[in-house]
Amino acid sequence: MGLLGKFFRFLLLGHCCKPTTTGGYSDSLRPHGISAATHGIWALAYDLFNFEITCQVPEDLSQHVVSSKKAQANWYRKLVETWREAKQPPRSEEEAARLVIQTLKGHKKADVQGLLDFYGLPHPHSLVKVSAGVPTSLPRGVKFEFRTLPVDAKAVPDGDGVTVYVSTSDPRESSCVPSDVQIAAIQRSEARADKNYTKADELHQKIIDAGYRYGTECSKRGDPARKYRIRLRGIDAPETLMPYGQEAKEELVKLLEGMCLRVLVYGEDRYGRCVADVYCNGIFAQEVMLKKGAAWHYTAYDQRSEFARWEEEARRNQIGLWASSNPEKPWDWISVKDR
Repeated sequence: MGLLGKFFRFLLLGHCCKPTTTGGYSDSLRPHGISAATHGIWALAYDLFNFEITCQVPEDLSQHVVSSKKAQANWYRKLVETWREAKQPPRSEEEAARLVIQTLKGHKKADVQGLLDFYGLPHPHSLVKVSAGVPTSLPRGVKFEFRTLPVDAKAVPDGDGVTVYVSTSDPRESSCVPSDVQIAAIQRSEARADKNYTKADELHQKIIDAGYRYGTECSKRGDPARKYRIRLRGIDAPETLMPYGQEAKEELVKLLEGMCLRVLVYGEDRYGRCVADVYCNGIFAQEVMLKKGAAWHYTAYDQRSEFARWEEEARRNQIGLWASSNPEKPWDWISVKDR
């Protein structure tokens, strides 16, 4: 099996991008049946794998491009070759878009954009370069840091917040578990051993109410995980009911879903959330959100010059919410809404 076939098998096994589990796709479908919360890379991998076997391009592609089927077959042939030559296959929408754009350089702009639209992949102007790497030492002002368990998409409520869990097998967390949670955990384990699942469920709810949870992802040893609500420091995304609010949320979901995060906590806001810088696979989450035009630099609480520069870059290129000439600010929208 070639690289493309192996990668497609990898996708099917669910280690990368998963279709919805509701017997179909979600309501917000893109042209190829890709929901806003899933990656177009899944469909692209499928179609390239299918092309290797059948030499057939997707039937509906002609609705999005202007060139002939013969030209389309030539694109897919080139894309398969590029995929084979890649050191590793694309793992994100941005990487998949770059593969398509680079491979089809010199072809009609309308065709390239149509192909990207077909798979729900970002257009060239929305692709941004971000700096990689995390601080080697704790920056000034950091109170503590932790590393999370993989993030669930449902734990991202908007474009500047996320709920995460940290295993209590972590030394810092193990020393902070309340005694009543420890006792409930022991009693729950005993109840499950006795097959008294009603009591076990009651004890589990007690643990949840205390801000902890159990799950197969928490720890191989069966340790509970502690819940933290995070507010991304220095940015403010549109509220979900505002224009571009849903898109901002989706950008953060695409960045964080399934990833373990490094979180540097600077303090706590009035809602009890940790105000933090968040790093995902070596990428600074706030940088991505600002460069993609998915958030404002929250200057009332943050004066970092790089944040201002990243916002200005998105403004200048009219990316994301800056496609609007005068987007409404979240803090203005909230103040009017609360009157």
